[in-house]
Amino acid sequence: MYVYMQNNNKLSRLRQQLHDSVDRLRQVLEVAWDRSPLVKGSLYQIARRCGRPHCRCTRGHLHRNFVLTWSEQGRHHMRSLSPEQVAQLRPKSREYARFRQARAQVTVLCKRILAILDQIEELRREAS
Repeated sequence: MYVYMQNNNKLSRLRQQLHDSVDRLRQVLEVAWDRSPLVKGSLYQIARRCGRPHCRCTRGHLHRNFVLTWSEQGRHHMRSLSPEQVAQLRPKSREYARFRQARAQVTVLCKRILAILDQIEELRREAS
């Protein structure tokens, strides 16, 4: 009788954990229902020399501009952006990062849910 009660308590806790994990999964998946466009990559500002021998950048006043960087098939790409493009792409790039972060959380939550289900199965299984 004691083992039965102990198993019931464990099952109750596991079911609550399962419920909480599924709720969290629903919250994380909200990002997938959003319709805002995504742009793969990160925006950041770089400072570099242009290579002309008498330019101001040779005296430490480096040229600054924004770039979009991304990786495709193992290769890194970089594209210089105009100020208008930066204003246009920044929210799309942030949304992409938010989407990828949510995707990573889905992976973790799914593993957790499967582990809980395995434990529930183990507790509910009758000895044969």
